[in-house]
Amino acid sequence: MRRFRVQLPWRLPDPNRLLHLSRRLHASAANSGAGAGQGKFLLPGASAAVLLMLGVLHAKRMYDDKQLVERKEQGIEPEFSPDLKASFLRLLPLRSMSRVWGSLMEVEVPVFMRPAIYKAWARAFHSNLQEPALPLEEYPSLQAFFIRSLKQGSRPIDPDPNCLVSPVDGKVLRLGQLRGPGTMIEQVKGFSYPVSSLLGATSSLHDTAEKDISGEQTEQNVSENSSAKSWWRVSVASPKLRDRTLLSPKRGIFYCVLYLHPGDYHRVHSPVDWNIFKRRHFSGNLFPTNERAVRTIRNLYVENERVVLEGQWKEGFVAIAAVGATNVGSIKLLIEPELRTNGPGSMMLHSQPYDERVYEPEGSGMMVKKGQEVAGFNMGSTVVIVFEAPLSKASGNGTFSPDFGFCVKAGDRIRVGEAIGRWGQA
Repeated sequence: MRRFRVQLPWRLPDPNRLLHLSRRLHASAANSGAGAGQGKFLLPGASAAVLLMLGVLHAKRMYDDKQLVERKEQGIEPEFSPDLKASFLRLLPLRSMSRVWGSLMEVEVPVFMRPAIYKAWARAFHSNLQEPALPLEEYPSLQAFFIRSLKQGSRPIDPDPNCLVSPVDGKVLRLGQLRGPGTMIEQVKGFSYPVSSLLGATSSLHDTAEKDISGEQTEQNVSENSSAKSWWRVSVASPKLRDRTLLSPKRGIFYCVLYLHPGDYHRVHSPVDWNIFKRRHFSGNLFPTNERAVRTIRNLYVENERVVLEGQWKEGFVAIAAVGATNVGSIKLLIEPELRTNGPGSMMLHSQPYDERVYEPEGSGMMVKKGQEVAGFNMGSTVVIVFEAPLSKASGNGTFSPDFGFCVKAGDRIRVGEAIGRWGQA
């Protein structure tokens, strides 16, 4: 699999070359073991079959990747298309494999080998070695280097109060506005999943969505009846009634999906000043969350293990879903260090209900500031932000400020502290 090829400081041999060597071994065994029975040929034959299958799959993957690059260059968006690998992944014990890999990552590296190993990692995954807060020799394990902190000032936070900033370094996969009841988040063109499944059935987002829909219906009714009740406009009291309905701030619900490459900075920061009311931990699978997996695995973010933080900020609802992935069995919360993920006792998505904790005091929760560190991953993964923001905002003279707008688009790279969206600009 790709992760083993890029994580090692050397290159794996080409599958076609391995197949050629296997055939030579098979022929040699056949010549030396003539008359000794068919059993001697079983192992070389099976090896050749396996290598042949891997070679075919590797060739197909390279072809698919080339086709994808060509389609992107032509402006054609990739669509959802399940493949054999997606089905095969469901048969693997990915949770156990992730725990084993995590143990290996925590093995202490001899001091004299640390710079060479970490530099090899940085070259493979394009990490910036000018940013770590400590010298390379002071990171005792690859895991410690992976979750490294950065030098102060490496990630300046946008101070604009009318913006929401990125909580992570990553690539923008999807973004947009959620509309109506039963709202869906687009995983990839051709497949979407319910936001309620991502955040949980008890999420307060559902109440927020119903409130927004009710407000839209009320505004529509007022517009439809305005001509019939035009005499109200000359009434002394009518301006107050009309202002109260039409000048109330309108809000929408938006989302943004950010993918963290293995070489990215892997700590999660607060996108805004907000109060965290609840934490939900969903036990589930640990499928990869790279772009190929997004195109081929149904309900990827809903099936994977994840931790959701939910609360309120000055503009309304906000939630952050930290989604685990293969080799990312551990999602750490700085605000709740006792939380443990990818435990050996929890297996599949629906085997047990999610665990929920309400932060005290109830109703006000835990206050965090924009840019404050709140969580971290032990490997590359994905963060989904769902938030409420003003579509338009009334000013004192009866006019409206421009609607909320994203500062990024799908495919952009973004870093912690950079604005995702702004509003209220003149």
